[in-house]
Amino acid sequence: MADSVLRLRDDPELRSMVEKRIAEFLEVKEMGTEKWFEELTYCLLTAYSSARLGQLCVDALCDRDALLHGDLDQVKETLRTQGHRFAEKRAEYIVMARELAPTLKETIQGFQDIKAAREWLAMNVKGLGWKESSHFLRNVGYLDVAIIDRHIISNLMDHGILEERPKSITKRRYLEYEGILAEVARSVGMALGEMDLYLWYRKTGKVLK
Repeated sequence: MADSVLRLRDDPELRSMVEKRIAEFLEVKEMGTEKWFEELTYCLLTAYSSARLGQLCVDALCDRDALLHGDLDQVKETLRTQGHRFAEKRAEYIVMARELAPTLKETIQGFQDIKAAREWLAMNVKGLGWKESSHFLRNVGYLDVAIIDRHIISNLMDHGILEERPKSITKRRYLEYEGILAEVARSVGMALGEMDLYLWYRKTGKVLK
């Protein structure tokens, strides 16, 4: 896997795309808690959906001033209008998560260990599991976590690290896979969050947040 990542990094156009995306994450890290809540909402919406649809929904919520201030029905209707198939449940998650919004950034930054922050998110934000919590943290500039989705699992299988696709990913299994990826990342001199973008590109041809 390390050789595959290094070959991808040797592509100057791709490397530029990855570096630009990383710079965006670090820029968000310096923004306010409302922007962080926007990213949290994005990660709630991309679960079992797509990055593209998640962003469309977030943009629509922001345009209608419904992200933080719309009632449950407004949020549901906005998500339905954008074609989100889990509009009702995701709307509930977004509205429930709002109580965290005013202090979200402060809370996350209060953890000395970002892995502890991830566990707190997975335990306290309805709709966020380990993958989504990692996704959020990466998108707000914390690069030392792995986002283990189906594309990353496919990469692990392609390189003979996994023999078959797991039916589910428990906390124990998530941390096991993250440990494997961390070893690869160290061997190529990258942060996990950076390597994830190369591996995701390898399966999708895109560098998305």
